[in-house]
Amino acid sequence: MRSALFLIALLLASPVSAQPRMPERPGFQDSLAASVLTASFEFMAPRTLEPVSIQQLALWGLRGITSLDAGLTVEERGATLDLRQASRSVYQCAIPTAPTADVWGRTGADLMSAAWDVSEVVRDAGSQALITSFFDELFNHLDPYSRYVPPGAADIDRARRSGAAGVGLVLAKIGRAFVVQSVNSDGPGAEAGIVQGDTVLAVDDQSTRNESLATVMSWIAGVDGTDVSITLRRRNGSTQVVEIERAVVTPETVFAQQAGDLLLVRIAGFSRDTDRRLAQEFERFIGQASAARRLRGVVLDLRGNRGGLLRQAVAATSLMLDAGPVAITAGRNPGAAHEWRAAARDATKGTPLVVLVDGRSASAAEIMAAALADRGRAVVVGSSTLGKGLVQTIAKLPDGGELFVTWSRVLAPLGWPIQGLGVLPQVCTSQGPDTTMQQLASLDHGRQRLAEALARHRAARAPLPSAEIIAIRNACPAAEGRDTDLVAARYLLDHPTAYATARLPRPKFDRAAR
Repeated sequence: MRSALFLIALLLASPVSAQPRMPERPGFQDSLAASVLTASFEFMAPRTLEPVSIQQLALWGLRGITSLDAGLTVEERGATLDLRQASRSVYQCAIPTAPTADVWGRTGADLMSAAWDVSEVVRDAGSQALITSFFDELFNHLDPYSRYVPPGAADIDRARRSGAAGVGLVLAKIGRAFVVQSVNSDGPGAEAGIVQGDTVLAVDDQSTRNESLATVMSWIAGVDGTDVSITLRRRNGSTQVVEIERAVVTPETVFAQQAGDLLLVRIAGFSRDTDRRLAQEFERFIGQASAARRLRGVVLDLRGNRGGLLRQAVAATSLMLDAGPVAITAGRNPGAAHEWRAAARDATKGTPLVVLVDGRSASAAEIMAAALADRGRAVVVGSSTLGKGLVQTIAKLPDGGELFVTWSRVLAPLGWPIQGLGVLPQVCTSQGPDTTMQQLASLDHGRQRLAEALARHRAARAPLPSAEIIAIRNACPAAEGRDTDLVAARYLLDHPTAYATARLPRPKFDRAAR
């Protein structure tokens, strides 16, 4: 009996096997949140396209708490902000009387912190999710392009804008092989002798067999200044290992080739050296051409071009224009208003120019197409473009995230807004090949079937009601590019009368009239 009691006592005294402790979640970073909100209010208040008070920005953003936890709401009750959980008030504070960024930044962070304290759902989502939800809800009340990019994603965006560290290769997976599709002429890969058609067999002695394209590209990318070893099978069948130092390489955006007496130039986007690359191609194909090799025309392909840097769009467009306006930006903030003008002389020497666009051509691509059409320099062929004519300014926030805030509208040289309206081409291909050929034949007889629609489009002024935008765009509905686009371009360059009829008159710009 005594031994049995001893055994029971021993068992009671022994520690019970405990469940492994979960790591403690970090608390809400209210000081960081306050600094992020303060910086965002200071940046946005003087720059939004339409005036919005700091208080309104804050109240919109605080509704983001509800998007994380539907049981929480922030309500205005007289002079009080009330955080409620179901029907119960869990935190109250006075609505600030001072409409300053720092006061509202602190108030917003306090309400976020209170939500963190009472909601398991909010704590599970984490501090970053709370800040992101704040901005997501705020920007739901502004335009479609203003946005917040959280840390991490913002770092990737910044690297993309400046060019990623790598060797300047684009690979394509053909069957099981990783074939070099293109080589950036300014990149380390080109300097090492890699050419289109080479096959990548290994990267740093890791075989590419059975790997994904994304994986192989990630192996090649890396920190600026570090080395990478690439094993290649040359087009002649030989194998070679090349050692390359990675560098920040701006993505290739300009691709040019001569097809008979036409120069075909595709611009895939507008990065920091698009104007330089375009100038190089014009010099190579036009500047040094003898009279016998003179080009009959240039076809500039902007289909699928989603845009890029505004300054680059202006600089690249200027290469095809004499002195005069390229685009106008207008906004509340004095820094947003600007008339962008071409200064240099036409590097194409007046060579007839056709621009191809489609429903995916956007932003900077639309600025280029609009300027070349309005200035009477080119004929635009294709469909109505996307209609993104708002410009964002960027701010880096204390958390490492970024704000993209729309602060100006883009107007074409003739004064019409690109936003919503897009570029209406002078030759429409989106209504089928038969209609396209009928329009081209009419142009060759001196008649522009789209004359009324083009006049209505160029006379439009912001702001435009949606019904007006739809009616104008219906003259040539947006569509993806098609083979007919190039057929129409060749026809125009083969038929000078059709080209002249389609091209808009060269206007005389009067600053006061705009």
